[in-house]
Amino acid sequence: MATSNQLTIEFSSLSENLSFARVAVAAFASQINFTMHELEEIKVMVSEAVSNSITHGYNNSPDEKVKINAVIQGQNFHLEIEDYGCGIEDIEQAMEPAYSTSEERMGLGFVFMQSFSEYMNIDSVPEKGTKVTLSKSAASNTEKNYVTN
Repeated sequence: MATSNQLTIEFSSLSENLSFARVAVAAFASQINFTMHELEEIKVMVSEAVSNSITHGYNNSPDEKVKINAVIQGQNFHLEIEDYGCGIEDIEQAMEPAYSTSEERMGLGFVFMQSFSEYMNIDSVPEKGTKVTLSKSAASNTEKNYVTN
């Protein structure tokens, strides 16, 4: 039976917490035999998802919460980043490279998350929030699988 471990954290939707989220999740993920490069990719996935929650989900409102749930199962790492904000009206459009609802943003967050994970799912309901689920294995020879809801 594969060893299993779980981390759940919830924090205020402040941009200052972005670094905390990156480091906390990477430290947790380092229990798996990831390379330094793979840990950097995990940090980018966390940064992009949390930043999307703060910037787009909550329109930079500091009074909301972002939740991260990470699970290690053997050499597999599963990550969920969830907000309870405005949600995404059109997920396919949001996933297009360079699309952003903010002129100050590059619109590459989902592109980076997708390229650094083996599995990505975006579950979003307008006015209820968004959950991004990502998976990565230390044995990086698995096929990529992307789902949108």
